[in-house]
Amino acid sequence: MLSHDTIWHAIDALAERHQLSPSGLARRAGLDPTSFNKSKRQSADGRERWPSTESIAKVLDATGATIDQFMALMRPDAARTEPYKPAIPLIGFAQAGAGGFFDDGGFPAGQGWDVVDFPAAAERRAGIYALEIQGESMLPLYRDGDVLIVDPGAQVRRGDRVVVKTREGEVMAKILVRHTPRNIELLSLNPEHPNRSFEMSEVEWIARIIWASQ
Repeated sequence: MLSHDTIWHAIDALAERHQLSPSGLARRAGLDPTSFNKSKRQSADGRERWPSTESIAKVLDATGATIDQFMALMRPDAARTEPYKPAIPLIGFAQAGAGGFFDDGGFPAGQGWDVVDFPAAAERRAGIYALEIQGESMLPLYRDGDVLIVDPGAQVRRGDRVVVKTREGEVMAKILVRHTPRNIELLSLNPEHPNRSFEMSEVEWIARIIWASQ
């Protein structure tokens, strides 16, 4: 049954499953950190305050939970159940270069993705996806079949491991050596393959690797 108590219980349970406080959950969702504080759940005159549908939508997006999972958390014992593993899109490097799977910012687009469970060791954010290594070109660091978790929304810095897609459709995992508004320089992971440099006009997108299944 949907009630003031059950919906706040669901928010608290969702925070607990992600090892967050209610304020930490609000912050992750881009909300005022005090939005979910217990003191905010009733007005000074005792009237019940409910979270907005926009707030709930932002929380679901930030944690990867579905509306069905959120509804299930309204049960009194929900916080003590086993944590779920939200799924994220998975695509192979060869498919990534074919086009149609990403928007101009490097975020997943369209349908037809495979999915994998999101690793507990990585920080969950909206827009994150997985790329599966295909072939031997990234040895010895990454092997055929390894999975990379990529965050296109993360800021990239010198020394980061990144995935780059060129406007010609080439997709590669490299180490970022230099990044300016005009060009990038990339160090190859495999010593048998050359280092690369591109003008930014040649680059469709660049995204930071945040986790690898090695």
